[in-house]
Amino acid sequence: MSVETVDYSWMHEQISAEQYDAMPEDLCRNIEIVDGMVHMSPRPSLFHNDVVRRIANVIEAAGGPTWRTTFDVDLRLRDIPLLNRRPDVVVYRAESPRDRRLSREAVPAVIEVVSPGSESTDRMVKPLEYAAAGIRYYWRVEIEHGAPVVHTYVLDEATNTYRGTGIFEDTVKTSLGFPVEIDLADV
Repeated sequence: MSVETVDYSWMHEQISAEQYDAMPEDLCRNIEIVDGMVHMSPRPSLFHNDVVRRIANVIEAAGGPTWRTTFDVDLRLRDIPLLNRRPDVVVYRAESPRDRRLSREAVPAVIEVVSPGSESTDRMVKPLEYAAAGIRYYWRVEIEHGAPVVHTYVLDEATNTYRGTGIFEDTVKTSLGFPVEIDLADV
């Protein structure tokens, strides 16, 4: 009986947008690309997934026929060096092609649910990346004592950084270009 060796050397080399786009979709589901380098994404918990799904469903209902939500999809923020993220929730224009990845131009809002191991990235790194890509709204969902707390931000176009617009513990009542109200007790 022989043991097959798998070559993972590609994970330690900078890859281009073209190389990434040629990769099998199954391989891309568990990785993000930052400055052309592969970063593994840990599998989220059941509670994390429940929070993501419920928030996405409420936002999609609020967006009507103009907006959709999705999760577990590539969001191309930059081609050179390649920057692909997989936000927990992505709000995008309904008429956008439903391809393997979304372009930043179709996306007004992203939401990240902070998990153990992603705290620094979700709180400090991703907001800078999303702002640089021109994503208008960023939400960060913290899980405190088993309940979600939503921190909302809007892009300040003069500084190209996010400005806080609220911290919600009971009901999120804000705008993503359309009015959104989420009872966090149901999340």
